[in-house]
Amino acid sequence: MSGSGCEKEIGEIRRRQQMAREMGGPDRLERQRSRGKLNVRERIAALLDDGTFREWGSLAGEGEYDENDELTGFRPSSCIVGRGTIDGRTVVISADDFTIRGGSSESYHHEKNVQAEMMAAEYGLPLLRLLDGTGGGGSVAEVEKLGATYVPFVPGFDQVVANLGAVPVVAMGLGPVAGLGAARLVASHYSIMVRGISQMFTAGPPVVAAAGEQVSADELGGADLHAATGSVDDVVASEADAFARAARFLSYLPGRAGESASRVDTGDSTDRAEAWLDSAIPRDRRWPYDIRPILDAVFDPGSRFEIGRAWGKSIVTGLARLYGIPVAVLASDSG
Repeated sequence: MSGSGCEKEIGEIRRRQQMAREMGGPDRLERQRSRGKLNVRERIAALLDDGTFREWGSLAGEGEYDENDELTGFRPSSCIVGRGTIDGRTVVISADDFTIRGGSSESYHHEKNVQAEMMAAEYGLPLLRLLDGTGGGGSVAEVEKLGATYVPFVPGFDQVVANLGAVPVVAMGLGPVAGLGAARLVASHYSIMVRGISQMFTAGPPVVAAAGEQVSADELGGADLHAATGSVDDVVASEADAFARAARFLSYLPGRAGESASRVDTGDSTDRAEAWLDSAIPRDRRWPYDIRPILDAVFDPGSRFEIGRAWGKSIVTGLARLYGIPVAVLASDSG
């Protein structure tokens, strides 16, 4: 092939990639912003180390062509996948784009999600899911398009389950998630929802309204509701908080099952002693006490990372470091 021919084809690839970076277009991006939400590419940039994201499958989507078979428009997939680093550590990213059909499974969403799951398993890399939309399948639009539905069997969900025994998995609800999106949120080692912008449903308020009951999105599936039942592990106030919590959670874990987690220098002295611990637990068992200050004194200062605080409140769980070594925490609290 001649050099000019290569340049033309490469130029066409670059043009289509630029179309993909426009996501759902200016109007839908503005609508996303007006709801207090970052767009999918802003989220990836905020989560990963600067300049480290490498996207896979950027050209997946649906094109529009004129009578001469020239591309006139392009709607990219509603899912972006790739790899990058967090604090220098390589991870796999799967992120929904709500500006394209509400993050639904049409337009190669499902195939790219499965690819991300498989790549995380094959290379032994932590997987982070940024969920914002249904992310499901079997919708009326898809049935009409394909002439069939894959529900109840969901191709690729076996890998979602298998990854729970293979690599660290973090899922963040960054908007409304329903159906398969909800399943992918809870099928993780650490799940986060953002208060005020994230809800999780089997089906949303319009379906409930059809059954005769009017409820708001937060009443039906808000973050605090799901945290109180243990459906998700954590609730945060902002997307930035979700990204920070996800990064911190991963810092305690190895890259894959069977490996050792990294030891870090926390600056805690091996001869540190807290004299008040001698009387921290009352001799009279009828008297309550708060276990959290005790745990904070035992473990390296500032290292305790609590998980699931909003439910099962008599038990404190999470992660911490002891002389820099990550450990799991499980303690009873009578306070």
